[in-house]
Amino acid sequence: ETLFLSFLCSPAKQTDMAGISTALCVSSSSLLAPSFSKQSVRISPRTNRFSRIYALSSNDIKVGTSIEVDGAPWRVLEFLHVKPGKGAAFVRTKIRNYVNGSTVERTFRAGITMEEANVFKETKQFTYKDGSQFVFMDLSSYEETRLNEADMGEKTKWLKEGMDCNLLYWKDKVIDFELPITVQLKIVDVDPGLRGDTAQGGTKPATLETGAVVNVPLFVNPGEDIMVDTRTGTYMSRV
Repeated sequence: ETLFLSFLCSPAKQTDMAGISTALCVSSSSLLAPSFSKQSVRISPRTNRFSRIYALSSNDIKVGTSIEVDGAPWRVLEFLHVKPGKGAAFVRTKIRNYVNGSTVERTFRAGITMEEANVFKETKQFTYKDGSQFVFMDLSSYEETRLNEADMGEKTKWLKEGMDCNLLYWKDKVIDFELPITVQLKIVDVDPGLRGDTAQGGTKPATLETGAVVNVPLFVNPGEDIMVDTRTGTYMSRV
C-alpha cells in the first residue's frame, strides 16, 4: 500500500512581532517525522553589576598592599609577621586610610582571608583651578575630573598647571592623588634681608610660584628654578 503525503494548509494564523498575521502551512511529513533544528543558540554573557572581590591571605601582606577594612580602603605602610613562643602567629601593621588620610595600627591573625581593595591609578594632567576645584584632564579622551580642594590636603601646594599626576580610584570614585616625587618650581620671593647672601651653610625661606615655602641655600635667588622633593617638602637642587 502506498502512502501519499500531502501538504496541509492550516487555517491557524500566527502574529509576528510587527503585528502582521500570516497563515501557517504545515507539512504532513513534519507531523509524522518531526525534525529538530541544529542551529546553535548564542547566550549573551551575563553582566556583573558588582565589583570584583579580590581575596588574599594576611600572610601575603606587604608594604604597598591595598586592603579593605571596615568597608574602607587602606594602604599598608608597615608590617611585621610575629610568631610568639605561645599562642597564634599574627601580623602587626600600620595602615593609612586612602580617603581621609588617617593612620592606625592594626593586628591580624596569620593566615586569615582578607579582602584586597581594588585600587587602581590613572594618569591625568592638572590643567587649571576653577574656584575651589582642581581640574584634571585625561589627555587621550579629554575627559575632565574635578577634585575639591578640601579633599586634597596640603599636597596642592606643589601642584602646577601642566603637571602629570596619578589619580587613585576605588569603586569608581577618586579617593586620592599622587604627585610626582620631584617637581621643578620657580622661586618668586625670599626674605629681603637674606637676598643675594653668599654665605655658606645657611638657609633661608623662599616662596615658590605655587605659594609653598621651602628653605633654600643662601645663594639661591628669586627667578631661579629649584627641584623639590614632594614627599618631604625639602629643597633638592638648583636647576
